[in-house]
Amino acid sequence: MTAPVFVVDELPAGRAEFVLDGPEGRHAVSVKRLRAGEEVVLTDGAGRWAQGEVVAAEGKDRLVVRLAEVIEEAVEAPRITVVQALPKGDRGELAVETMTETGVDAIVPWAAARCITQWKGERGAKALAKWRATAREAGKQSRRVRFPEVAEAATSKQVAALLARADFAAVLHEDRDYRSEPLALAQLPTEGEIVVVVGPEGGVSPDELALFEEAGAKAYRLGRSVLRTSTAGTAAAALILGRTGRWS
Repeated sequence: MTAPVFVVDELPAGRAEFVLDGPEGRHAVSVKRLRAGEEVVLTDGAGRWAQGEVVAAEGKDRLVVRLAEVIEEAVEAPRITVVQALPKGDRGELAVETMTETGVDAIVPWAAARCITQWKGERGAKALAKWRATAREAGKQSRRVRFPEVAEAATSKQVAALLARADFAAVLHEDRDYRSEPLALAQLPTEGEIVVVVGPEGGVSPDELALFEEAGAKAYRLGRSVLRTSTAGTAAAALILGRTGRWS
């Protein structure tokens, strides 16, 4: 087993003893029941991390850790961003969780025309907070030290602008009558940014497809089966990570 990961606001420069307290310290001491001599990893979730050895567990929420040198993890290329249409219920958190575990670098919630769920006002703020908390917890669970960025919810015009700046832009589209190509055969870059759009359960509307095509995106399909919106992004990311060498 690899060492468990805990998130801190800031890592000290150089080797030092560090006290992990608060919710993370409570989880380490009272839930994980870590004791002296065990290994942990502390990270800021933005690529800086350090291996540590537990010196002592104090009370219910204080873990004293002796840290090794702080390391800055290099940003991987190509960067993978998934634009995720808002699913119903808790399937949005499921999508964020599995995409984080897979290795996606950024997730953009998208209020597509055919989305049943809409993020508005306080409800939208709570839903975004849940997505971000899910990315953080899934990042820890999957031993990542650079967690995916979860952006503010985007409109279709904002998604089009994102696609226009990408080095490779794809819209996953399952319509058999539409001239979509297999994503498995697409010419993918090894640098820059790849942006993949995942539509809602009702599919991407013709107007949205036209807008995204104008921005430089093409329609692609994953396979013969139709995946739910909460799983399509993970499947696409896995395919891209394998084909671009990030999983090599």
